[in-house]
Formats: sequence, C-alpha cells, structure tokens
Amino acid sequence: MKASLFYRIAAVLLLLFAVGHTLGFRQSDPTWGVDTLLGSMRSIHFDVQGFSRTYWDLFVAAGFSVGVFYLFAAVLAWQLGGLPAETLAVMRVTVWALALCFAAITVVSWRYLFTLPIVFSIVITVCLTAAAWLSAKPI
Repeated sequence: MKASLFYRIAAVLLLLFAVGHTLGFRQSDPTWGVDTLLGSMRSIHFDVQGFSRTYWDLFVAAGFSVGVFYLFAAVLAWQLGGLPAETLAVMRVTVWALALCFAAITVVSWRYLFTLPIVFSIVITVCLTAAAWLSAKPI
C-alpha cells in the first residue's frame, strides 16, 4: 500500500472526528446526573485578565480548539496524501510528528474518554504511523 492512501484515510477520519467532536462535546445525558455541575460551570463568573469568564466558557473554548485542530490535521493529512513520495521522504520530521501527536492523543483518549474517540484515535494513529513509515521509502 502507498502512504497516500493511509494519509487520505486518516484525513477522512479526522474530518469525521472534527465534526463529531465539535457537535458533540457540549452534549450531556440527564442520566449522568451532572446538570447541577453544568449549571455551576455556566453561572459562576470570575475575572481573568480583565475578562469575565465561567468554567463553561473555558470548557467550550478548549472543545472548539480541539475541533479546529482536528480539522487542521485533516487538511494536513489530505495534503500529505497528495505529495510525491520523494517529497514525503524529506519531510520525515513532519510526518512522524503528526503520527506521534495522534499517538499521544490516543493515550489521552484511552485515559480520559470513551469508546468512540478511543477507536477513532487508534485508527488515525495507525494510518498516520503506516503513512510515515511508508513515506521514508521513496518509490
């Protein structure tokens, strides 16, 4: 298999991950019993560097930042998938950094999240690692 195929698969998965995360991270199930906590996160304000914020504001900012990062990673993976093998071979640091970044995200997902993000993280990491491995060998 070619590195480009693995990059393109990773890009599609990353796009789905970005959309799913962005639409879902603010959702909660009433059976979780966190309504009081979420209410507190939304209602208690504090000043930070001249801005009135809540923990909910910080949570939403972090969640949207992750979605933006996943979207950027999808674009990057798609672009890497379109590069010639010779170009990828000289971009070893970039392609391995992307793979290692998602390996770290997989560890974080395994430790703190649940099945769907764990599975997405693992499959994306496998695709990016395979692509990085294959990218080191120009055809």
